[in-house]
Amino acid sequence: MGYKIKEAREEARMTQQELADKSGVSRVTISMLESNKCDANLKTLVKIAEALGTTVGNIFFADDVQSTVQE
Repeated sequence: MGYKIKEAREEARMTQQELADKSGVSRVTISMLESNKCDANLKTLVKIAEALGTTVGNIFFADDVQSTVQE
């Protein structure tokens, strides 16, 4: 699963710490997710998406959906 957390976070002009504070997810977890070093549960994904003002699908599944449609 290709996470787009960093892209969405940068578009929102937030630092990792700001996203952590707003979402209630640790900065270390956000860093690890951005670098694909760990996976997150749905609850964590929802918290991050809400903090970024978007949906889980837009951040975490957009490439998967687009590639499936194009095939």
